[in-house]
Amino acid sequence: MTKNTESPLQIRTHNKFRSLTTKRAFRAGDIICPIPAASLHDTPNQFTVQIGTDQHVEVRELAALNHACDPSVILDTTRMLVFAARDLQPDDELTFFYPSTEWEMSSPFICLCGAPNCIHVVAGARFLPLSTLEGHFLNYHIRQLMFELLNKTERHLAQLEAARKAELVSQGDPAVT
Repeated sequence: MTKNTESPLQIRTHNKFRSLTTKRAFRAGDIICPIPAASLHDTPNQFTVQIGTDQHVEVRELAALNHACDPSVILDTTRMLVFAARDLQPDDELTFFYPSTEWEMSSPFICLCGAPNCIHVVAGARFLPLSTLEGHFLNYHIRQLMFELLNKTERHLAQLEAARKAELVSQGDPAVT
C-alpha cells in the first residue's frame, strides 16, 4: 500500500512575488509539513532558515514563505516541523515571523504587513527589543543568542561601572566607596 505524499502546499506567483498557500484546511496546532533540509550552510541567504547558532538550511518550497508580524504558521526548528499558528482554510497564505528563526537577516527589508504589532524593519531578532519578541514563538537558538547578548551587555555595563569608579578614585573623589 502506498501512502499519499502529495504536498499540502502550493507556491503562487503574482507580479513576480511568490507566496506559499495551503491546499487544505488545518486547525491551530496541526502539523502542516516537515521542514526540509536540502543542504546546510554556515551563513544565511534568502532561501535558508536558521536552525542553529551558525546553521542555516535550504528549505525548498518553504523558501516561498513570506514574513508576517501576525503569522499563520510557526517553524519549529528543534522538531523541524511547520505548525498552524491558527485555523487555516484552503488557499490561505502561509506566513511566519522571520525573527523567530533568524538572528541576522542576509537581506533586511521593510515590512508592510499592516498588523497592529508590525515591527516595520525585518532584520533579525538581534535588532528587536525583548518587549517585541516576547509575544512570539522563538526557536531555541534565538533564545540562546538573546541570553548570550544580554549576558555580554551585563558584563560590559559592569566593566563600564568599574572603570567609572576607578576614574573617580584616581581623581580623589571621597564619595566613592
